[in-house]
Amino acid sequence: MSPVIATPVTSAARDTCDAGGVLSRVGEKWSVLILALVADREYGFNELDRAVEGLSRRILTRTLRHLEYDGLISRTATEQRTTYRITDLGRSLLPLVMALGQWAVDHAAEMAAARARFTDPDAVIPQA
Repeated sequence: MSPVIATPVTSAARDTCDAGGVLSRVGEKWSVLILALVADREYGFNELDRAVEGLSRRILTRTLRHLEYDGLISRTATEQRTTYRITDLGRSLLPLVMALGQWAVDHAAEMAAARARFTDPDAVIPQA
């Protein structure tokens, strides 16, 4: 039994878990990338649109709204342009997410080997 997760895990417990919302947000395809970009400097909407290949304007808008809703970025609108920047809350989250990303890079070969063993248990996997 986990010291953090009480069992059985009920639907109500999952729905009220504070970690679930954060993990959902950082697990989205574009959220962390946008958060990392606006951590360096303020970006306008069109700049962000040009900065990330393959991200549609519709999904960019949705991602920015979600990040703003969660308090991770701030939005400033003037007559000339709308800009986005990271908040203190977002800045406090970023190192944790970046550490997870670094872990993924550091262990990519091990995970690839595990996947290969899973799909073909007889395969000989060279050690990295």
